[in-house]
Amino acid sequence: MSNCSGNCEGCSSKGSCADEKKEPLMKGIRQAVLVLSGKGGVGKSTVAATLALALAGRGYKVGLLDVDFHGPSQPTLFNVTHLRMEGDAGGMLPLEIAGLKLVSIGLLLDENDKAIIWRGPVKMGVIKQLLEEVQWGELDYLVLDFPPGTGDESLSACQLIDCPKTAVVVTTPQEVALADCRKCVDFCNQLKVPVTGIVENMSGFVCPECGHRHELFSAGGGARLAALAGAPLLAQLPLDPEFLQRCDAGNLPQALSECRVIREEIEHVADRLC
Repeated sequence: MSNCSGNCEGCSSKGSCADEKKEPLMKGIRQAVLVLSGKGGVGKSTVAATLALALAGRGYKVGLLDVDFHGPSQPTLFNVTHLRMEGDAGGMLPLEIAGLKLVSIGLLLDENDKAIIWRGPVKMGVIKQLLEEVQWGELDYLVLDFPPGTGDESLSACQLIDCPKTAVVVTTPQEVALADCRKCVDFCNQLKVPVTGIVENMSGFVCPECGHRHELFSAGGGARLAALAGAPLLAQLPLDPEFLQRCDAGNLPQALSECRVIREEIEHVADRLC
């Protein structure tokens, strides 16, 4: 029978006891920002990354956690697919890039193109590790890039995060995306995660030759979703071929600094969080 008194601080076995109560590594995170979408392919990862950069650019300490196990995009956006996370006795160490602390399952796999075929309980265990066994340190914001939908990863992460959290929902203007994003808003309501606002991505295309705006994916969808959510429409991000090409090349920080329209729209989202 154990003689443990529960007083780890005054114990002679402190540091070597398996039952020692360790400080949670997330205790230094002030707020979590969940970037969600019910629909895949709406640019959620790019929104999460640019938002994290915008917050870091204001002098805040920011972490970026890629929770999309089946399609981790953050290593590609930051051109770090060739790097791997390391760790020590204190836990896993985030990759520090562009003023952010970046963590992604893509930085832990042996092969970048290897498919992850996991059932729900395994996913939950890995999410728990990424949240609780990473040396985040002191962070003002932890931005989480969620997978599309309202499945295991999203539910597990929401339940495991014990700091204040808020959601930013990303959609595109057309009904095929809005139909799934309405479910995402309901997901937030059921889990009592406040929705800070809506970001409408792929919101038109302005021709660089003539300056005419083309609504390629309908118009007004973001505003309708915002009205349903009772939250503001924070940003409308246009399609910009040059910005997208730089993202594909892993030059997201440079792309954001050079694309004034997208930078200004993302700053509106940061304004709401700060």
